[in-house]
Amino acid sequence: MIFAKTSKAAARLSNQVREKQFQKKYLVIANGKMEQPKGTLQDYLLKNEKNNISKVVKKETKNSKLAILDYEVLKYDEKINLSVLKINLHTGRHHQIRVQLSSIDHSIYGDQKYGGRGHGKQIALWAYNLKIHHPITNEVMEFKCLPEKIGSWKIIEGIEL
Repeated sequence: MIFAKTSKAAARLSNQVREKQFQKKYLVIANGKMEQPKGTLQDYLLKNEKNNISKVVKKETKNSKLAILDYEVLKYDEKINLSVLKINLHTGRHHQIRVQLSSIDHSIYGDQKYGGRGHGKQIALWAYNLKIHHPITNEVMEFKCLPEKIGSWKIIEGIEL
């Protein structure tokens, strides 16, 4: 989370968000084993405002938006059939990571809305890296924070980022 000290800085940070200059990377615990160790998912998503969900649709669907993400498998635990993925978003769509992974039968652990195992658990989606330009100096600033290795996140033991 980033806070601005002045309204001018806040406006500049907001502009970076609008211009998609914020760079965020995520960790995800996903169900099953991915077919490929790395890949790109490219889909068209349609948001249902009434139900607050999105779904993958055909390109021609009215009001659909292109959604692109890259993933890399960092670990697969065969015993519990869960994978740890690093996600890099190219677009920022509503529930994008959740929807795209669910659409390929690798929903996020604990994600009740999009069909994940681990009901009653917190959704295993973590923004661990954020890169921005300082709103005044324009210096590139990078922030990293990994989840504690407790509960569902014990699976990340031994992973280096």
